[in-house]
Amino acid sequence: MSIDDETCIRCGRCVRVCPSVIFTQAAPKRPVGVQHPNTCIVCGHCVAACPTGSVRHGDFPEGKVHPVDRGGLPSPEQMLALCRSRRSNRAFTSFPVPERALGMIVEAAHRAPTASNLQQVAFTLVTDPDTLRRITAFTVEAFASVVRKLENPLLKPLLKVLVGGAYKYLPNFHRLIGEYGEGRDLILRGATAVLLIHTPDGSRFGCQDSNLAYQNASLMAESLGVSQFYTGFVCSAAGQAGHGLEKLLGIDGKIHAGMAMGIPVSQLRRSPRGRAAQTVSLPVSEIFLFGTCIPRRLAGYRLRAMLCY
Repeated sequence: MSIDDETCIRCGRCVRVCPSVIFTQAAPKRPVGVQHPNTCIVCGHCVAACPTGSVRHGDFPEGKVHPVDRGGLPSPEQMLALCRSRRSNRAFTSFPVPERALGMIVEAAHRAPTASNLQQVAFTLVTDPDTLRRITAFTVEAFASVVRKLENPLLKPLLKVLVGGAYKYLPNFHRLIGEYGEGRDLILRGATAVLLIHTPDGSRFGCQDSNLAYQNASLMAESLGVSQFYTGFVCSAAGQAGHGLEKLLGIDGKIHAGMAMGIPVSQLRRSPRGRAAQTVSLPVSEIFLFGTCIPRRLAGYRLRAMLCY
């Protein structure tokens, strides 16, 4: 990492945007220096902010840096309209999702932020009908196994104490299993593609990062007219069965999120309003940082938030 002194105009933008405080500048219009480059988190802000391309970064050669046409971005009103129109539509046709659309959905997911910019999120796109059927079968069997344990007369008294809340899901499990036995798939609902999002085992923020990627993918799918829903049953079954689903699909790591996709039977033209957003304010001086209540002020304003790092 270095600065091209011949082209640098000493504007200081790289100094201001670097979260690792790698760039130094003694005073405005003074030369920009580099310190502790080993602390770089490879976010690329320095390269993105430099108006003259004077930041030389090994992870961002010229071929990987592209201009942003901010005039081509959606307006705030358009973005909010997209968020409002996104729905979990489970009524699909048998037509496959076009490959170009699938590629754009994966690219949008890949562009999601990750904690500490670790970029450990990976994607497995399943379109093979036989593999999709195996995912459904795996999920149903995982729930059948849970039902057998919950209804075991020897285990039931203990499980009622340890996981009593699980018993309220028994009717749902029985319905899923029964419908599957009669040839109806309530797991993937006839989806022609499934995007599974996973990270390596031991990834500290794997779940959060994967679900951020899911949201990007979901909004892109909506913009393309591709219906989608969160594969909660599949992810729950994967969690119940260790790494069984990962082994079935050849995934090295842990599945945290998934999206079933298909061409909708009909486009939804109206957006019913859900529950109103709720805002909760903590006591004026309280911020919880690593479990410790610390009074803080920032920019003259008392914070009313819970900070989780």
